[in-house]
Amino acid sequence: MSPFVLPVLEMEIHRFSSLLRCRKWAKTDWFVASIGSILIVFLLSFFFNPTIPSKPLTSSPNLVKLKLSSTAEERGAFCLDGSLPGYHFDKGSGSGSKSWLIHLEGGGWCNTIASCSARAMTRLGSSNHFENEVEFPGVLSSDPSQNPDFFNWNRVVIRYCDGASFAGHPEAEFKNGTRLFFRGQLIWEAIMDELLSMGMSDAKQGILTGCSAGGLATLIHCDYFRDHLPEDASVKCVSDGGFFLNVLDVLGNPTMRSFYHDVVTLQGVDKSLDQNCVAKTEPSTCMFPQEFVNNIRTPVFLVNAAYDSWQIRNVLVPASADSDKTWEKCRLNIKECDASQMQVLHGFRSSLVDAIGKFHQNKAGGMFIDSCFIHCQTVTPGTWYSPTSTRIENKTIAESVGDWYFNREPVKLIDCPYYPCNPSCPPT
Repeated sequence: MSPFVLPVLEMEIHRFSSLLRCRKWAKTDWFVASIGSILIVFLLSFFFNPTIPSKPLTSSPNLVKLKLSSTAEERGAFCLDGSLPGYHFDKGSGSGSKSWLIHLEGGGWCNTIASCSARAMTRLGSSNHFENEVEFPGVLSSDPSQNPDFFNWNRVVIRYCDGASFAGHPEAEFKNGTRLFFRGQLIWEAIMDELLSMGMSDAKQGILTGCSAGGLATLIHCDYFRDHLPEDASVKCVSDGGFFLNVLDVLGNPTMRSFYHDVVTLQGVDKSLDQNCVAKTEPSTCMFPQEFVNNIRTPVFLVNAAYDSWQIRNVLVPASADSDKTWEKCRLNIKECDASQMQVLHGFRSSLVDAIGKFHQNKAGGMFIDSCFIHCQTVTPGTWYSPTSTRIENKTIAESVGDWYFNREPVKLIDCPYYPCNPSCPPT
């Protein structure tokens, strides 16, 4: 993040919030608010916004068209701005005609009225800004040379437009007096029902997956997905870059914990979280996978970088914790870190390994924890399956997920500990 982005962001949010507290707005106030919200939308794209690229996903020659949900309106399932949610569907064939892979798009979260209002003017909050066609790469590819195990499955990308990992509830809307729609849970349920009516109810095999905020949503909704597919189907979940850690930042502040608290409070997410966890602790704590992953009944595979680039930049060293810019180069490029900074990053990696310690003992679970500086690895051909893909014990992510899903062999891969120990990691 540029050195001036966060201060400007804070200034604009403060100005916007001040206006919200006024009973009556003058014309100039409306003008300032509109300009401020537009500025916020660009600034927020740099902060708490792990996402797939804004351009269509690359490398597959086939474009897949957008379909707006036909059942969403009657269900009251709307994006933040009130537009209809949507998805892209590429029909399976041959041996994959009764197999379904559902991918939940990522793209961060919004935790305030101002940030959600800004988000509602982008593709992460409105289907009015969705691409009409996107390419399907990596685990979504229809090319067997890029996706050997799942290329001919029915593959679906559910677009992300609610700002709370498909977990918001409309009951929370009446607290803010805005026209924002917190309907993530309803979006998830409506599109699931639509896919079930399109043949998924007869599935023999199923995978729910997602990247970043979509990877977290995968874990939140994994058992729901399992429970709505046939009992005799082989159903599993693959979370990519979704294991966000409940750790303090370098100044000792609970930046991510506070942020999740605001998301849960604003959008009523607690109803979608693991209820065993919610009964024991503050609900927002249950947004962190380490608190509930062991309660998931369905087999889960974790794909995560031990030096997750997004988490290092936003959880461990957010711009708010680097006012003197001592971390500026390091947080943007791990190769620029000095010895003392690398020690801190090694500690972050140790926190991840500790957090998945109990899950590692789960016989049905799998994992691919590489020591790369990257975020999201299943939807990019170069990291999913290619001659230059990241490998642990000479296995790519695609081979690892395939071996685990089809029970060819157990996969519990944790990479060498210290960056840059794995030469197959992509360049930073």
